[in-house]
Amino acid sequence: MKSMTGYGSAEELHEEFQLSVELKSYNSRYLDINHNIPFYLAPFEIEIDDEVKKIASRGHVEVNIRIKTLASDMEIVVDKLAVKRYCEAFSQIAALSGKALKPQLADFIGSEGVLTSVRQSDSEIYRTSLFSTLATALEQFDQSKEREGSHTKADLKKMGEIVREGHAIIASHADELEEMVKTNLRSRFDEMLSDQNYDENRILSEVAVMLIKYSVNEEIKRLDVHLKEYFNLLEQDDPVGKRLDFLCQEMNREINTIGSKSQMVEMNLQVVRMKDGLENIREQIRNIE
Repeated sequence: MKSMTGYGSAEELHEEFQLSVELKSYNSRYLDINHNIPFYLAPFEIEIDDEVKKIASRGHVEVNIRIKTLASDMEIVVDKLAVKRYCEAFSQIAALSGKALKPQLADFIGSEGVLTSVRQSDSEIYRTSLFSTLATALEQFDQSKEREGSHTKADLKKMGEIVREGHAIIASHADELEEMVKTNLRSRFDEMLSDQNYDENRILSEVAVMLIKYSVNEEIKRLDVHLKEYFNLLEQDDPVGKRLDFLCQEMNREINTIGSKSQMVEMNLQVVRMKDGLENIREQIRNIE
């Protein structure tokens, strides 16, 4: 079991640059990967996402990549055509002014367009370092998610036991509840049979209504099946967050039905306890994949 919350970082130092990768993730219904990377690494976004998807199946994941240049990657380009045209322009100025004009080197260097700075933007020079650093950060990221997930799993087991204990107590009172229903039915029969003109169909109808209204045997059986599946899912390595959420909805439905049918204080107390435990479970599973 993995948590959707995780963190990982790594850094590599080279002669020309320093590259760092930081990964952070938060709760999200689906997998959402956000990139904060230099523009020249954009060609690697799909490959980066593929690596992240091997570790995370759900959550909002932030991928932060920084590159600090240690050796200049700038090239200075001389525009030969611009120099030639400046020479022609200086000659024309000298001819028109009638004065001798000898342009100095500084005149050319300071002229617009003569010198142009160009930075290298070949993203491939970063590929090896990028993905080796990313792999290290992802390993740490995965360990963080598993560590958080193990803590959450322990809490889910503990709260699941609360629901299971409540279920066991309710099941132990099921026969007592049935006997109470039967006693109430006998009382109702005595009332109706005291009238010599009783309607047999009415009696049968009353029996059916009372049994449906107060029997919780079916709910107890279904809740038992759901609890077994719940603890089974907690032991699986695959992402189970969505399945657990659905299962909690089903358990909540059965517990609510038991609460609406129960006429016993002991059962009602356990219903309140189970609903509280189930609410805590649903809060926790929002943070797992």
